[in-house]
Amino acid sequence: MSESAQRPDEAINQLELILRTNGDLAPERARMISELSEDIPIKDVISLLERMSPVRAALILRLLPRQRSIVAFEALDAAHQADLVDALGDDSLASFFEALDPDDRVSLLDELPAEIVERLMRSLDASEYGLTSVVLGYPRGSIGRHMSPEVPMVRVDLTAAEALTALREQNDRVETIYTVPIIRGDRKLVGVTSLRKLLMADADEPVASLMDTPVYAHTAAPDEETARWFRALDLLALPVVDDSTRLVGILSIDDAVDIIENADNEDTARSGGAEPLQQPYLTTPVWRLVRSRIVWLGVLAVSALLTVSVLDAFEDALAAAVVLSLFIPLITGTGGNTGNQAATTVTRSLALGDVRKRDVMAVLWRETRVGLTLGTMLGALFGILLGVLYGVSIGLVLGMTLFVVCTLAAMVGGIMPIIAKVVGADPAVFSNPFITTFVDAVGLVIYFLIAKAVLGI
Repeated sequence: MSESAQRPDEAINQLELILRTNGDLAPERARMISELSEDIPIKDVISLLERMSPVRAALILRLLPRQRSIVAFEALDAAHQADLVDALGDDSLASFFEALDPDDRVSLLDELPAEIVERLMRSLDASEYGLTSVVLGYPRGSIGRHMSPEVPMVRVDLTAAEALTALREQNDRVETIYTVPIIRGDRKLVGVTSLRKLLMADADEPVASLMDTPVYAHTAAPDEETARWFRALDLLALPVVDDSTRLVGILSIDDAVDIIENADNEDTARSGGAEPLQQPYLTTPVWRLVRSRIVWLGVLAVSALLTVSVLDAFEDALAAAVVLSLFIPLITGTGGNTGNQAATTVTRSLALGDVRKRDVMAVLWRETRVGLTLGTMLGALFGILLGVLYGVSIGLVLGMTLFVVCTLAAMVGGIMPIIAKVVGADPAVFSNPFITTFVDAVGLVIYFLIAKAVLGI
């Protein structure tokens, strides 16, 4: 063991320093990178790759021992893997691509141009090509796109001992053997058992007596929805079947977690008015960062013209009571935040399956009551406070406005994600950015109408 192996942090620092140094890759420098990379724990190697440019990350991967480099490459996001394609070279890339599971290969292929996809597919042997093509044949957004076709199969007419023998024979070519689907001769799924049950059973006990009623997903089922209810069942893997209930694949819990994590990242980004990066921030090109934000900034800037139009329409009211302009940020901020809170809560509930499309009226009624309560509390608080500071009339205007705006914002924020779901749009897209703009414009209209009525301007 080298000296740096006793101090992983020091080895990481030395490796980063060498990689930041410009210059040719001399044999001595390559040897130092290789030795330092071997001494760093694999989790730190992965973290290092995520912070490096594609060229430097590819250099580390090529200098690592084969098994460690494969593990590190597999752990990267598909978008990050795609960025490494050009830097790795054909030989290294083909090796990494072949080592991936079929579902992981498809995730990478989705990020690549068609000509590279064709080249990589040609590099596979007939067996791996067939397995990858199966997954690639299902539409994006379906659970079939994420399943592994390398699934253990045990016939229902076997004994426990025969089933264990069959699993040993299949071990090298299946994703997992801990969840064991039970099939008939036509591959129709009839039950599911676990490796634990088979190991603990008597050798001559029929598999049929060890199996439970199967919980499974269809290949065309939505990926996020399926992943969320699957994770809640506390299972290690989920059989996937076709329209005839024939076993075609299996979804492991780690793949389900990846689906949910990606969906949550997408919702978080879009609720903040940006597109998800799909790879570590430090390795994301600046232009991609700009592209992920510019569209939403443009949309919001155009929609913000509504607010400007409202202010222009009530220019006379503002001129008659200049003090009203002081409270515009209070009205727009409170309304926007109220709507965003409701939208975020309902969007999350939709993702978890707590709320469905047919619950729109129940959500509307609930958010109406929440908005009325919030509006009453905030309206009374600010109405009294501003009434003391600026006069009773101003306090009354602000109190009534906050009451109406909070109620309206909560209602709109609550139902907008459901409307998005009904029309097939992403609830996160329909939520915070558009709700904020809508509530800003409508809130100002309400504000000035109440002010004109109360103040007589």
